[in-house]
Amino acid sequence: MEIKENTPIVVFDNQCYLCVKFAKVVKFFARDKITMIGHYSDFGKKIRDEILDESALEMFWFIDKKRAYGGRAALLPLVKSLFAKKTKKSISMKMDDICEQDCKTVKAVFIRSASLLTNSKKIDF
Repeated sequence: MEIKENTPIVVFDNQCYLCVKFAKVVKFFARDKITMIGHYSDFGKKIRDEILDESALEMFWFIDKKRAYGGRAALLPLVKSLFAKKTKKSISMKMDDICEQDCKTVKAVFIRSASLLTNSKKIDF
């Protein structure tokens, strides 16, 4: 599976309850315009190896044909792509609510939200 053929892509932590909930909201509003991939899936590992750097697991990523946006930097391009015209059918992985961390607490919500706002990165291809 070629990465650029499936853009735009959202890469999220598929082992975190809150991140999976966030991805489900994005998937609902995207209406099959965005490919949803988990960090720990086979395709997610391929993306981390080929495009992203060592900070890949610290945040969610939005990838288009030219650039990968992480964390806070990904919010605006993600929102723009939600309003873009649908060009093709995207692929999507099954989203499980399997959480191996303590993600369902109030403290976890604040930590993840703060992480989203403090982490930001752009990677050009």
